[in-house]
Amino acid sequence: MPRSVLITYGTKNGSTAEIAASIATVLRDEGLETEVRPPSEVEDVLPYDAVVIGGALYMGRWHRDARRFTRQHAQALCRRPVWLFSSGPLDPSASERYIPPVAGARRAQRRTDALGHVTFGGRLVAGAKGRMAKAILDEGRGGDFRDLNRIAQWAGAVAAEIKALPEGS
Repeated sequence: MPRSVLITYGTKNGSTAEIAASIATVLRDEGLETEVRPPSEVEDVLPYDAVVIGGALYMGRWHRDARRFTRQHAQALCRRPVWLFSSGPLDPSASERYIPPVAGARRAQRRTDALGHVTFGGRLVAGAKGRMAKAILDEGRGGDFRDLNRIAQWAGAVAAEIKALPEGS
């Protein structure tokens, strides 16, 4: 029976949701069952064999919905493999060097005993919500800095780790 993986994410303008969907595609291609849902739509993590949690970065903070999700489900998350990702730098830095998790993601890592964390570049384009987003766009600092190949490589490594877990893990 294929392993089932929940991929949940906190996003404001949709970029992190798109990264979650990309991760799901790779995991499905690797034979895993995936469900991609925002945290507000997840009542329980017990039906899943593994969980991937993503959070957009805003002003150096991990998305509130991702933080809240890890607090609400901490006990159950500690009993299954968990990986975390952040999305947000609006420059190529996330593809060029290791970017450590921000404080909220570090707390989530400890709270869930997460097996790993990665930071991916973000995307901010015309039509984004929020006063700060509009100011960034007005300054010409928007764009799409997501590295889809790097996302796919990371997701492939996560899939390999999940498939290598002993039955019942």
